[in-house]
Amino acid sequence: MSRPTPHRRSVRPERAALVGLISGGARRLDAEHSLEELAGLADAAGAEVVLRVLQERPKPDPATFLGSGKVDLVAASCAETDVDVVIFDNELTPAQLRELQKRLDRTVLDRTQLILDIFARRARTREGKLQVELAQLRYLLPRLVGSSAALSRLGGGIGTRGPGETKLETDRRRIRVRIKALADEIETVRRRRTQLRDRRQKTAVPTVALVGYTNAGKTTLFNRLTRADAEASDALFVTLDPLVRRVRLPDSRELLISDTVGFIDRLPHALVAAFRATLEETASADLILHVIDAANPERERHFAAVTRVLEEVGATEVPRIEVYNKADRLTRDERRRLQAQDPGAMVIAAATGDGCPELLEAVAGRVSLDQQRVTLEFDTSDAEDLARLGLIYRHGRVHSHVTMGDRAVLEADVPRRLLERLTPAAPPARDRRRRGA
Repeated sequence: MSRPTPHRRSVRPERAALVGLISGGARRLDAEHSLEELAGLADAAGAEVVLRVLQERPKPDPATFLGSGKVDLVAASCAETDVDVVIFDNELTPAQLRELQKRLDRTVLDRTQLILDIFARRARTREGKLQVELAQLRYLLPRLVGSSAALSRLGGGIGTRGPGETKLETDRRRIRVRIKALADEIETVRRRRTQLRDRRQKTAVPTVALVGYTNAGKTTLFNRLTRADAEASDALFVTLDPLVRRVRLPDSRELLISDTVGFIDRLPHALVAAFRATLEETASADLILHVIDAANPERERHFAAVTRVLEEVGATEVPRIEVYNKADRLTRDERRRLQAQDPGAMVIAAATGDGCPELLEAVAGRVSLDQQRVTLEFDTSDAEDLARLGLIYRHGRVHSHVTMGDRAVLEADVPRRLLERLTPAAPPARDRRRRGA
C-alpha cells in the first residue's frame, strides 16, 4: 500500500500500529504496560494509535523480529486499518528494519527512533537541537548507509524530523564529519556549563536538581517552588532544555533549582551520550530531588529506570530526597502506606501545593549539612566587610548580631565553602614586619 500524500497527512494525524514482543521469560503484563507507554510516546509524536499487536516467541527472529507469518498478519491488519507507520517497542537491527520496511510497505520505526523524533520536535534552544541532531545521526548512521529506501521517505512524518529534513546523503564520511562538528560544539557547551557551575560554587549558592521519570510532574514542582511559568503538561518529554531559577528559602537563604529532561525506561544510549553536558548538571548538584509519580502503578519500574540513568551520568553519590508527587490522586490509606514504606521520603501534590512548604524545609535542612557555626567581626565602615555581611545574610543563618560603633560581631551558620571569602586575607609578611618594627 502506498504512503499517504502530504496533503492527506496534513488534515489528519498519522495512523500508527504498535508492535511488541514477549520473549525471554518476560511477563505479559510488563509487555502490555510497555506497549501502553509506547502509545503515550506515539501520541507525543502526533500519531493516532489504531492497532496494537503483541507476539509471544522464545526470542526475536534475526531477519524480521516477529515470526514471518506474524509479519504477514500485521501487514494485512495495517492495510485494513489504513496504518501509516508501524512502531516496534524494541530496538531493531538495520537488517530487521530494512526487511520489515519491505514486507510491510510502510514506514517502520523502533522505540529509539520514536523517542529521537519527539526530542527533535520538542527541542527549542540551539543547544537542545545540537544534542538531538547528534543523537539522531549516531543512531541513523548504520541504518542510512546503503539504504536508499530509508532516504526516499525523508522530509515529513514521524521519524523524519531533525537531520532527515536536510536530505543527508548516505556518504559515511560526510555524516561522520557532521557528527564530529556537532560533538565539538557540544563540548564547547559543556565547558561553558562547567565555568558557570564553578562561578556558582564560588558564590556559595547551593544547587538542587529535579530528576525523575518523564511526566512525573517535575516542571509543575519546579514552577511551584520557583514561582516560574515553565511549560508543563500531561505529556511525555515536555522539558528538554534545562531551566535554572533562584529560590529563597524560609530562613532567607537562597539556592538554585534546575529542571532537567525526563528519563524513561530504555532511554537511548545515543541520547544519554548527547545530553551528557546537560545531565552533568545533576552530577554536580548539592542535592537531587527524585520526583516520582505516586499514583502510577509502574512507579517501581520508573524508579529503577531513573536510578540506572543516574548511575550512567555519575550522580549516585549526590545526596537525594525521594519526592512522591501527585498525592492528591491517592486515597488516604494509599498515602499512609506510602509514607510507612519510605519514611524518609516526602509526599506532595505539586499541582495543589500540598506538602511543598514541608519539602522546602527538608531541602533547607539538607543543603545546610555542610555548614559551620562561626563568630565573625566586621568593620561596618569598610565596603568589603559590608559585602561579607551581605553574603552571610544571603547564604547563612544568623543567630546573633551585635553592633558596637563601627564594629559588628555575628554568630552564624555559614556554608563551609564560603568561609574563605568571609575571612579577610592576612596582610603580606612584609607589611606585618613593618607594623612590628
